[in-house]
Amino acid sequence: MSRTPQAVLLVALALAAGADAARAQGRPLDDGELSATWGQALLDLTNTSLNGYEFSRITLNADINLSTTMTGLKLGTHGVDGVPGSDIDIARLSFGRSDAGDAKRTVLINNPYFEWVYTGTAGSADRQVVGMRLGFQGLSGDVGMTMNSVSGALSMDTGNGIASLDGKRQDTLTCASGCTTVALPSVGGVTTTATSTDFFLSVLKSAVTYPAVLPGGATAAQAQAGFWLNWTNNLKALNTTGLVPPNIPKTGP
Repeated sequence: MSRTPQAVLLVALALAAGADAARAQGRPLDDGELSATWGQALLDLTNTSLNGYEFSRITLNADINLSTTMTGLKLGTHGVDGVPGSDIDIARLSFGRSDAGDAKRTVLINNPYFEWVYTGTAGSADRQVVGMRLGFQGLSGDVGMTMNSVSGALSMDTGNGIASLDGKRQDTLTCASGCTTVALPSVGGVTTTATSTDFFLSVLKSAVTYPAVLPGGATAAQAQAGFWLNWTNNLKALNTTGLVPPNIPKTGP
């Protein structure tokens, strides 16, 4: 747990920007006006419990269009079989692409959230934070990714079978037919109408099974100690050549 994820920083900045833009001049309302007013809070707090753990989730009820590229993303220092290494080592991670028209330039993120995990009794000496996760209730668009190794639960349709890491630590994601680099997953395939609903990145002291994010949704695979990436829903690899499409900022109108 040696580094702060760049993705966490990016989403934190997006939350701050969204909160600033949402400020407005308040005014008192009488009972009649209140009864005729409907709205949804910008922030939603949910407290749940599962398997002896307690969870507090803060959700930003907002849609965010994101276009960014990160390189050299290394998280955690657990390694494997006594050999030092990173829990997650992604050479390049791009949200959006610039070679397929303006519609593909951004990735749509729905309702991002932070969730903390606790053990012990509230207000007692044994109360402690076990860890946290950052996730999205929905994610759609083209995500370019070259992974050297990853600890997590992932599953994607490669066109030649399902490639998966079902709760493995420190491994490469390979295609069922033998191709070795999954470079361009596209959530929901070639369209942006389908969304992936189980993406999260966690950092934990011990293994935890998180509760479902959406009402009626399935719980995720058990996240292990250290940094852990979960992404198994509606994920399709359009390209497994190792060539991540460009994501160059747009110039001009």
